[in-house]
Amino acid sequence: MRRFLLCLVLILAACAPRGTLVMAPEGYRPSILETVWIASQRTPDGQHVPQPWFSRIDVSVPPERAAGDLAYPRPDGDPAAQFLVSGGGRLAGADAFRRAIEADLAGRAPDDRDIILFVHGYNYSFAEGVYRTAQLAHDLRLPGVHAHFSWPSRMKPYAYSGDRDGALYSRDGLVQTIDLLARTRGRGKIVLMAHSMGSQLLMEGLRQMALSGRRDLIEQVDGVVLISPDLDLRLFRSQVRAIGPLPRPFVILTSPRDRALQLAALISDEPVRLGNIPDARPVADLDVIVVDTGAFDTGYGHFNLADSPTLQQILRRAGDLDNILPQEGGVAPGLIGGAVSRVEQAVQVVLSPAF
Repeated sequence: MRRFLLCLVLILAACAPRGTLVMAPEGYRPSILETVWIASQRTPDGQHVPQPWFSRIDVSVPPERAAGDLAYPRPDGDPAAQFLVSGGGRLAGADAFRRAIEADLAGRAPDDRDIILFVHGYNYSFAEGVYRTAQLAHDLRLPGVHAHFSWPSRMKPYAYSGDRDGALYSRDGLVQTIDLLARTRGRGKIVLMAHSMGSQLLMEGLRQMALSGRRDLIEQVDGVVLISPDLDLRLFRSQVRAIGPLPRPFVILTSPRDRALQLAALISDEPVRLGNIPDARPVADLDVIVVDTGAFDTGYGHFNLADSPTLQQILRRAGDLDNILPQEGGVAPGLIGGAVSRVEQAVQVVLSPAF
């Protein structure tokens, strides 16, 4: 029965429409615009490239949408209802990428100069990663500059092992990108966010920094958020041992009922993945914050942060998750919309819409 359900989910996923880059109609002036700075280890049609290339894409966010919705464009491109490309272009190289971001930062207020880098997950097209970055930036009201690292997914729901290889192929490019962002003048904090299989790539990048003597680069990272990480628990703990002290805050968003990760665990012949651990006990000896978002599951429950408007509102109110728990005891549930406790070194947060 479980294998039948796996096949059914893969068939349904294969039938879902894919996101492609579609230009907004000529002369259209978007009322909502998100600029995404892109470092990519693949071409827009999915081919691997040995070194990252860089670009800027201005994304028109449809005004007639509910928070959490991500409508990919049709060929005719309806800007009122669909995400579309409204401008941008390829940059000459790494230095041009850094200088362009510096120019963007120079025109911002001091409290609007953070850099947030998003790493997509399994089965993403180039365009889908760009649109998802724009959606997260808008719905979560994230300040600062929004960057995206695009690694070569096979863009096929049954190519799980191929995607894992594509993610690992991109470790050098991700480290190079983080180093470029860290050397950007005029920036504020650097926050790294990764979804699903992208979490394995991000952790491998941090591990590679540590093993190559780039502890200085790790220390410039001001926060890490792993969203539904598709990551073996033993591998994660091994990566942490190699990395050493983790950036803070280090947040892991989980859902024990995440059906996509249940399937990943089945494929991997494991009981659970990091993103669907039942509580913080498996990582209790680590300085991490485990946030259970299962009460907000939508669809497969694999990207609640992007899909649930209620969860987005709660997390916007939370502020710095690293400061929600005092040294002793817990905090009032109303502070962040959930129950907070300490499990040895880890902080456990169980979010609930009831608060």
